[in-house]
Amino acid sequence: MKRLTLLLVAIVSCLSLFAWTYDTTEQTTEQSVQLRAGADFNKKWNNGLHLGVSEDLRFDLYNSLTGANFNKSYTTLTLAYAPNKYFKVDAGYVLKIMGTKDWSDVNEWMRHRAFMSVTGSYKIGQLKLSLRERVMCEIRTDSVNLDEKNRYNWLLRSKLSAEYSLRSKPLKPYAWIELVNTLNVPEYQKKYKNNDTSNKGTQYITKVRTTVGLTYRLDQHSTLNFYYRFNYGYDRDININKGYYTKGKDLRVELTEEKTYQHAIGVTYEFGW
Repeated sequence: MKRLTLLLVAIVSCLSLFAWTYDTTEQTTEQSVQLRAGADFNKKWNNGLHLGVSEDLRFDLYNSLTGANFNKSYTTLTLAYAPNKYFKVDAGYVLKIMGTKDWSDVNEWMRHRAFMSVTGSYKIGQLKLSLRERVMCEIRTDSVNLDEKNRYNWLLRSKLSAEYSLRSKPLKPYAWIELVNTLNVPEYQKKYKNNDTSNKGTQYITKVRTTVGLTYRLDQHSTLNFYYRFNYGYDRDININKGYYTKGKDLRVELTEEKTYQHAIGVTYEFGW
C-alpha cells in the first residue's frame, strides 16, 4: 500500500512538470466588406462524371485591421460523380494565394487545400434541398511551431442549402448556411470552459457562413450567379514562450481569440456543357 501511495505521488509530481495555463487572454475583432468575382467552368458526361475548374478573386473594400486591398484568390479543380439526382461525391484541390501575407516568401503567401465531399439532394416540387458534408485539409509549407499550429489542418464543413426554380423563368433564388468545425487543433489551441485547462479541451466551430443569392440563366450554357454572404469567424491564436519554466510556475501560453465579421457581395459567371 505504501509503495502504491509513493508511486501515485511520483506520477502526480511528474505530471505537474507539464502543467500549463493561459498566461494572457486577449481578443481581436476584424470587420470587413468584400467584393468577389469569379468564373466557373463545368463539364458533364452522361456517365455521371463532372469536371470543374473555377477561379475566385476577393477584394476587401474595407477592413478594420488591414485596410482595403487584394485579399485572396482561390483556384479550384474538382472531380465529381453523381450516379443519380439524389447523391453526389466529389474530391478536389484548391490553390490559395494570400494577398495579405509577406510576398517575399512564396511559402508565406501560397497555401494548398485538398477536400472530399458527399452531397445528398431531394426535390419537392420546384424546391430542391441539399445537405453536403465536406472534409478538407489545409496544408502549410511555411515554418510553424507544431505546438501552436498544424501543418495539416483538418476541418469539417456541413452545408444545408435550398434552391427554388421559378416556372417558365430563367431565375433560381437560393440560400444556404454552413458550419465549419475544427478536427485536429493542437492541445493548447483547444477550447476550454472558462479557460480552465484542468478540464478536457474540445474542438470548436470556427466559422458560420450564410448566403442568399439568385442565378440568372443567360442561355443553354451560361449563367450569372449574384449573391450576398455573411461570414462569422472565430479562431484561437496561440503563442508559447518556450523555456519559461521556473520553480512554482507553469508553461507560459498566450491566447488571442480572433473574431471576424465579414460581409461579401459577389458575382460568378458559370459555364457548363
